[in-house]
Amino acid sequence: MENNELNMPPNSVIVGDDAFPLRTNLLKPYSRVNLTLKQRVFNYRLSRARRVVENAFGILAARFRVFGKSIEVKVETVDLIVKDSCALHNWLRMTSPKRYFPTGCVDTEDNNTGQIIPGSWREEVTELSSANV
Repeated sequence: MENNELNMPPNSVIVGDDAFPLRTNLLKPYSRVNLTLKQRVFNYRLSRARRVVENAFGILAARFRVFGKSIEVKVETVDLIVKDSCALHNWLRMTSPKRYFPTGCVDTEDNNTGQIIPGSWREEVTELSSANV
């Protein structure tokens, strides 16, 4: 990312959390002190975007073992593996929705309380070991 080697589309960004340094192509939340309404809304929307990404990769890791460990291939090959996994995932959702993607599989939000209800994929995924980068 630092050397612009990820072949990211123009004007694309990566969503991150407080642990990441602020960069021009990385969005992170505002600090939690004295936030304006616009900043709180931004943080909320960024949090929702991160949750969508976390669900997507969590489900892929729960369903496809290749994502449970470091993938030692070229960046271009990783792109293909992710895209192919997404295509296979979408096909399985369409052809076997009740078996492959049962109710409660992904995180949901209670619209009345704003509470996040964790999806069942979280019970199926173990923490990935650190990537030796």
